[in-house]
Amino acid sequence: MADRYAVMGNPIAHSLSPQIHTQFAQQTGQDISYEALLVAEGGFAQAVTDFKQAGGKGLNITVPFKQEAWSLADELSERAQRAGAVNTLSLDGEQIIGDNTDGVGLLRDLTVNHGVTLKDKKILILGAGGAVRGVLVPLLKESPAEIRIANRTKSRALELADDFGDLGTVIGCGFDELDGYEPDIVINGTAAGLKGEVPPVPEALFESEPVAYDMMYGKDEPTAFEAWAEACGASLSVDGLGMLVEQAAESFFIWRDVRPDTRPVIESMR
Repeated sequence: MADRYAVMGNPIAHSLSPQIHTQFAQQTGQDISYEALLVAEGGFAQAVTDFKQAGGKGLNITVPFKQEAWSLADELSERAQRAGAVNTLSLDGEQIIGDNTDGVGLLRDLTVNHGVTLKDKKILILGAGGAVRGVLVPLLKESPAEIRIANRTKSRALELADDFGDLGTVIGCGFDELDGYEPDIVINGTAAGLKGEVPPVPEALFESEPVAYDMMYGKDEPTAFEAWAEACGASLSVDGLGMLVEQAAESFFIWRDVRPDTRPVIESMR
């Protein structure tokens, strides 16, 4: 019997995780099965229990259950503890162990796949939700000059700046306070792209030719943010497909103690 893994979310039909992990397994010779499971809101804890009791070894967790997974875990990694969200559950044993691989996925995609250096750079992050919270620890460990978090609701950005300020220089502000700012890297962590929109920030942000990175990814064409940033002068503009594959590779490594080669999988997903 192949070891069972799955991704849980709602909605879930769009998930690329089964294709990604199937390719990882074929590449590394691991005998696993991986499926996408739609979970009704309110039914997450029971779904995890049922999957574990049926012999399931691990789960990826996506929207809207990452915070619930954090609360459900018996033990949390340091990065999951700080993120306040879990996207990876290990079920192989008595304890349910929670981790968050989103931040390391973003970091590897930026630094390894795209050759972007973060040390001493000014990083602007747009948005202050759970997706942003989940990536701050790995980014701050790269010793940037500062991370500036801008959000429509300024208080949420200030809260994140306060929560993570012990790890480096983190500044919170509103979208309307970015005039004249010259970042080296702009990361879009907002959900504007779900509606084909871009965050309400000045086009002049890109006059300094920063790297632009969208944590969302497009299926067949650039995301709205990726295309907009490139048109405004970004020196490099990429979406988050590489982040998706890299965070999956980190989950695979946690479960199987084997690190897959992500490059051919990213190319295949394209």
